[in-house]
Formats: sequence, C-alpha cells, structure tokens
Amino acid sequence: MVPDVSTGSDTRGLIAYVFGPGRRDEHTDPHIVAAWDLAGAPDPGRDPEATYTQLANRLDHHVDLRTRELGKRPPQHVWHCPVRTAPGDRYLTDAEWAEVARRVVDTTGIAPKGDEKACRWIAVRHADDHIHILATTVRADGRRARTNRDGWRAQKECRKIEAEFGLRRLKSGDLTAPRTPTGAERAKAESQGQDVTAREWLREQAYAVAASVRSVDEYFTVLGSLGIQVKPRVGPETGEVTGYSLAAPGDTIFFGGSKLSPDLSYNRLCERLPTQDVVDRPQPVADPADSWRRTESAVHMARTVLDAGDDAVAQGHLEAFGDTLHNLARATPGPHQEQLQAAAQAFNRARRSAIRADHQAASELRQAAKELAYAPNIPGGLAIAVVFAALHVARAAAHWHAQRGHEQQAAAAEQAVRHLQASYRHAAQPVLADLARRAPRPATAQRFEATVRQAIPDHADRILADPAWPALTTTLARAETAGHKPRDLLSEVAARRELETAERPAEVLNWRITAQPNKRAQAARAQSTRQAASTVPTPQPTPAAISEQFADRRRRR
Repeated sequence: MVPDVSTGSDTRGLIAYVFGPGRRDEHTDPHIVAAWDLAGAPDPGRDPEATYTQLANRLDHHVDLRTRELGKRPPQHVWHCPVRTAPGDRYLTDAEWAEVARRVVDTTGIAPKGDEKACRWIAVRHADDHIHILATTVRADGRRARTNRDGWRAQKECRKIEAEFGLRRLKSGDLTAPRTPTGAERAKAESQGQDVTAREWLREQAYAVAASVRSVDEYFTVLGSLGIQVKPRVGPETGEVTGYSLAAPGDTIFFGGSKLSPDLSYNRLCERLPTQDVVDRPQPVADPADSWRRTESAVHMARTVLDAGDDAVAQGHLEAFGDTLHNLARATPGPHQEQLQAAAQAFNRARRSAIRADHQAASELRQAAKELAYAPNIPGGLAIAVVFAALHVARAAAHWHAQRGHEQQAAAAEQAVRHLQASYRHAAQPVLADLARRAPRPATAQRFEATVRQAIPDHADRILADPAWPALTTTLARAETAGHKPRDLLSEVAARRELETAERPAEVLNWRITAQPNKRAQAARAQSTRQAASTVPTPQPTPAAISEQFADRRRRR
C-alpha cells in the first residue's frame, strides 16, 4: 500500500480531477467513502444536486475564515494523499477504504482521533485499487495542522494496515528515495512515445555525469553539452551558486537537483565533487591497465569496509561504489554492457540512506572510479575481474543494508547483484573457456598443483576440483612469465579475503591473480622513466573529452 503526500492551493481544481473522468477516462464511479462529516460533505459523484464548487466551499470553510483575518490566503493549504494497493492485492471494500482514510489522516496530523477542531477532509474512490484523500490544512481554531514528516508517518501506518488487512507487505522507506513521477509526467512521456519520464531520464543522466566529472563546474558543462538545459540558482546577497535545476532538451519543465534525488542536490554534489587542480609536475608513463587494477583493488577494499563497524565510512564507500558502477558500464562496451548499465541504475537507490557519508574516507575508491571513466578499454580478464569484484561488493551492500533495516536499499542492491551476475556470466564464460583451452602442459599443471597444496593447503582439494582449475593454471603460467613467484602470489591473493564461502575458489583466485600487475613490465617502465631526459605532464580530462565519452555511448546504443 503506497501513500503519496503532496500539497497545493486549488481545492476546487483537485476536486474536479478526482471526480472527473481522468486523463484517459480511467476514473469510474467516483464517490466519497469517508469525510470529516459525511452529512456535511456533498458528494458530486452520488448526489446530482451537489457541485464541485459547493464541496470546495465546505472544505475551504476554515481557510476562508483565516483569509479574512489575515487579509491573504494561507499558502499551500490543500493536502493531497492518494493511497494505492499493490498490484495483485485484493480489492478493498468502501468500508475498508474508509478505515484506511481515517487512519491516514489521524497519523499524519490532518485529523487526529478525538480532535474536534481538526482539519476538514474527504476520501474519494474512483478506481478499484486506490483512493484520494483531500484536506485543507487550516484547523477550526485557525492554526495550521502539524503535518511534519507526514509522508513517513503515512507509510508507517500503511505497513500496519497491510499486515492487518492481509495485503502485500511493501518495503519501508527512510525518506531518501527520489520522488516518483506524477501522473501528468507519465501521461506526457506516453504521449511523446517515451519509455521513461523526463524526471527519470534527467536523474539517470545526472548520476552518470556526476560519476565521471571532477568538479561541479564540469558537471554543469557536460550536462549542457548533452543538450540538457541547466539553470543555476544564484544567491542574491553573495552572488554565488546555491542550487540548480535541469530540463530535458526542448522541454519547459525544470526539476531542481534535490527533486531528482536527494544526493543530486547542489550541496551534496559539492561534498562529492570538490574542485581539483590540474597537476603541474611530470608524470611517469603509466601502464594503460593501471586504472583497472586500481579500481579492482579499491572495490575489493570497499567490501572489507562494509564488514567493519563504521557506518559513515561504509556509506561513503557505497556512494563512491555507485559512481564506480556507472563508469564501469561506460568503460566496458560489449554485449554485457546493458546489464552493467542496469546494475548502475538499480544501485542508485542502494547508494542512499539516512546515514551521513564520510566522503573523505572513500577518496581512494572515488578517485579510482574517476580514472576508470577515461581508462582505455581492456578486453578480457582484467575488466571481468573488476566486474567480479563489483558483484561481491553489491552483495555485501545488500547484506549491510538489510542488517540496518534499510529495506528499499537492500532490495535495490539485490537487483544490482542480479544484473551484475548476468553481466559477469555473459563476459566470463568465454574467457574462462579460452583460458582452459590454453592450459599449460601436464608437467606444468602438476607443478602448479603442488604449489597450491603448499601455499593454500586448507583449500587445495576444493581448488583442484573446481571446473575453473584448468583456467587458473593458464593464469598462473602467465603470472609466472610476468615475474611473479606462483607460491608467493597464491599466498598473497588467498589472504586478501577468506575462501571458505567461495563456491568456486579457483575462479575467485583466477580473477584476483588477473588483477595483479606485470612485474617485469613495471620494472622496464621504471627504468625507461629514469633514463628519460624530460617528461610531459599527464593532462587531466576536459569537459569536452567527457562529453565525447557520452556521445560515444549514445552512438553505441
């Protein structure tokens, strides 16, 4: 059961909507099922003599008295709360909906039980699965109703009603969910042939851009280059930007950043996107794969952080991990990219909670995510190793949220896990099969078997019985060629995290080893750097380069 509280200032206009035919003639048999006083509330749906104006005047009675006292009409005096049952629920009777309405106005402060001076309200049913509760928020004593946290209180009461009425139990929220599109927004998208509303599209674009840029200025620049209309809000006293709103290309409806999602507000973006100066010192020539390795390492660390006890640090890593998923999807073109994009979008809900994030603690993961946005495409094992690590972090995030009662976030993280699993399977299976085909000769495989028994004796039998063992022998052979000692390497990667819960330990070790650097190549690059007479500073990505990344992404779709 879903309540959705909003406010307005046009009592008659809202009455005309709920008693009218609807935008697509979907309203049937509109009628009042409950009211502050059924005898005093004319019902235009059942009484042919009743009019919308008459009902509006009755509801506005205390508002009009207060208007005469103040000389102006109280602002936003109309309170509106549709309440809808979940798909598949049984249809409630009028009497049951009347009870729902009375409990909602009681718990939200509109009409507390036994309060003779409470606000005037009605509940209108015009469909099988929902009602509309309308109220005016001026009480009989002239005071405004105390409706703070009314949306949260309505949700809490609806959870109780679901249990008592035998309805589907929905997940409780914590006021960090983004606003859902209105019926008008959905109708507009449908009329334009769009699958999502402008609000939803802008939200996903804003998340994706914020994940890749390094400052708020770049954020605005890149959004503008994508055709999105950006309207900064400037404080009249300071002349500084204090907020912003966005509109889709060619649209006239702007949405404030916080109206898209709480963590897209200007202040929250400034916390995540401090201005970073361009480096002014020579930079060594880097391995193109270094960004991927740093990301894999930072993602692995995020999983460790989620098992620790500091909630603020964990929340900071969850928000940075959300950025990582967006950039991972952008950096890995291929058949599995669509699932990665879906995982990033699903995790947008899991990255937010009421816990205040320690962004500084997650700076390593956030920096790695930024680098990944501009990293060269590394086909094969290394990119899959990052996806594999991300899959386990998303699973840990679901567990972390569930432990703290964050039901909506836990469900979103589980949804991200499913998309990451699909992406991983699609990408990993052919790579593992290719590694198995390239397995070294039996003598080398036997030597590696002995090495495993020496380095990881407690897990050796499970590793050798894993179907991914032939692929792991190829990866070990490559690591040995790259300058690693197989026994030391196995001990090191096995110690990164326990293997007891791994269903396929050889597969886990394979991706951990894949993410290790090539020691011989590192030594050669270091020697080359020392011998160079001069070096050229590594340029920072520019907004134009970022925009090109998004343009490439649109072309690929």
